[in-house]
Amino acid sequence: MYRRASGGPFPQKVDQMHTWNTFTVHLRQRFGQRVQKIPLDAGASCPNRDGTLSRAGCTFCNAIGSGSGLGLAGMNLPAQWAYWREHFRKSNRASLFLAYLQSFSNTYGPASRLAALLDILRGLPDLAGISVGTRPDCLDAEKLALLAAAPWREKWLELGVQTLNDATLRRINRGHDAAASERAISLAAGTDVQVCAHLMLGLPGEGRDDVLATVRRLNALPVHGVKLHNVYVCQGTALARAHRAGDYSPLSEEAYIDLAVDALLALRPDIIIHRVVADPAPGELVAPEWAARKGDLVRYIQHEYHRRRESASGGKGLAAP
Repeated sequence: MYRRASGGPFPQKVDQMHTWNTFTVHLRQRFGQRVQKIPLDAGASCPNRDGTLSRAGCTFCNAIGSGSGLGLAGMNLPAQWAYWREHFRKSNRASLFLAYLQSFSNTYGPASRLAALLDILRGLPDLAGISVGTRPDCLDAEKLALLAAAPWREKWLELGVQTLNDATLRRINRGHDAAASERAISLAAGTDVQVCAHLMLGLPGEGRDDVLATVRRLNALPVHGVKLHNVYVCQGTALARAHRAGDYSPLSEEAYIDLAVDALLALRPDIIIHRVVADPAPGELVAPEWAARKGDLVRYIQHEYHRRRESASGGKGLAAP
């Protein structure tokens, strides 16, 4: 178990008032109630898997993509929506929802495909907004215009930036450079679509200085949100083969917590933090074992963030970030 500098274990609860600018709070302030995000699999593909750029994919990427897997099971978008809507209405008493097109690159392909997806989403009940996951090199002005014209108050583009280090992007077979991310972010800035940049901490060959250099570059861009992901090793990936060969070791739990807090403290305070840890799907995790304890990790990161900010203030209490 990760332990704080004093040597004692973390408490079970952390004062939430003095953590970072969270997406949950942002949505509650915007709509006056909880808004639950629903993951949807729209059957998207990726230029890094269909042979356009490569067939190997990124070294860390699961071949079946992220998300719930309901699309692979044959459920269409309305059926997936109905399943999760009923689930969250019972479990979280939610009545408003955000549609998250999650798996693979949802703006890849012709603009007509994206237009058809948006038409389907318009018919979903209790829909407060959308979040569209994609790669930086799968965007253009026509697709952003479609997203900007969509009727919902809350519209997010979840952009797989991962890092702004070109050497790392080549190392992980990403298929685009840092300039592609910067172009996509700048292109979206001319619309009402907000950008959430995904960053991965613990990528092969990257250290603290590389992560903080990416954060500094992001701070200078019109980014509205950030997701932090701890790199974990998935079954059947190039990273899994490197791990077996002894050529890659994921961060320790303590190192990830420290690095995540470094990044959170370095980000602009107006940036909305959508998440601070990844969430491995059942059966895909090879290493590290601590990546399966999402709830613990979030609590540990909250506590370390709180501890450092309190220390910086001389123990006089914390101003809002």
